[in-house]
Amino acid sequence: MTAKLDLSAVYTILDKSGRKQQAIISILQEIQEVYHYLPQEVFPILSKELGMSEARIFSIATFYENFSLEPKGKYVIKVCDGTACHVRKSIPILEKLRSELGLSEKKKTTDDLNFTVETVSCLGACGLAPVLTVNDVVHPEMTPDKVVILLNKLKEELQDAE
Repeated sequence: MTAKLDLSAVYTILDKSGRKQQAIISILQEIQEVYHYLPQEVFPILSKELGMSEARIFSIATFYENFSLEPKGKYVIKVCDGTACHVRKSIPILEKLRSELGLSEKKKTTDDLNFTVETVSCLGACGLAPVLTVNDVVHPEMTPDKVVILLNKLKEELQDAE
């Protein structure tokens, strides 16, 4: 049995936005910031409150790559696989992350929703290659060994937060 999702934040975000259709992208961004993805339960609420069809809202949410319809972890790790990072061995870093977290190309998020690992085409930090980000914080000149140290630090932060 899954826990019922608390959607009160959605109404707070709508109140703050003035329930304006033209604010849909910022509304979706704020909802994703709260839930780490766009839960399907928000689409009927947004449709009713904004006077837009669910299909229109869904099309916006799926058009932009930054939005996710699947839950993401507390830590979203993006591994750059652009040219500079790739030639400086970003793939072994990605493979180490996946093996340490029990993830794969198809399974991107851990069952406990603590970690999500994604690849991106470029993070715009080519001079720091190979690079990855954790919740948009840049970690330069990574290696598989440095990834293990970083993961251990992040796991410690999770334990300290409990």
